[in-house]
Amino acid sequence: MNGKLVAGGIVISALVFGAGLYYSQVYAYYKPIPANAPAASVTVTTFEGLSEDILAENFTGIDADTSPIKFRACFTTPLSLPMMTETFQPYEDAAPLVAQKWFDCFDAGVIGADLEAGRAVAFLGAENSPYGIDRVVAIYPDGRGFAWNQINRCGDAVFDGDPTPVGCPPAPEGN
Repeated sequence: MNGKLVAGGIVISALVFGAGLYYSQVYAYYKPIPANAPAASVTVTTFEGLSEDILAENFTGIDADTSPIKFRACFTTPLSLPMMTETFQPYEDAAPLVAQKWFDCFDAGVIGADLEAGRAVAFLGAENSPYGIDRVVAIYPDGRGFAWNQINRCGDAVFDGDPTPVGCPPAPEGN
C-alpha cells in the first residue's frame, strides 16, 4: 500500500511540475503590447540609415522581458510595397521566429515561405537594438505586416564567445 502512495505522489508531483513548466514556457512571461505603447510603433530603416516610423494600423503584439527575441507583431499599413522598396533597406536572411500558438495572427512558417517565394518583402526595422539583435519587418503587397526580432551576425558570433566580426560595432561590456 505504501508503494502505491509513493508512486502516486511521484506521478502527481510530476504532472503538477510539468503543467507549471508548460505554462511558464507558453504563457507566463509573454504580455500583450498595448496599441498606444511606444513598442507598438513600427520603425523601418531608410537607405540613408535613418529610422522612420511607418503608419501601422490594427497593431497586435507580444513581448517578454526574459529575452530580446520574443517580440512578435502583426499589423496593416496603407503604404505601398513599391514605395517601401524604394525607400527602406531590405533585410537579407530574414527568418521569422515561431510565435506561441495562442498568438495566432503570426505564422512564422507561412511568413518565411512567402519571403522565400517573393510574396512578401523583409525590411530592416532597427539594427543592433539591443546589441546583436535586429528588428525585422515583413510587408505583403496587400498591406499586411509582421515584425519580429532576430539575432544578427554580430550577435551570433559574440553570443557564442567568438570575436566581434569585421564591420560590427564593438560588443558592450559583459558580452
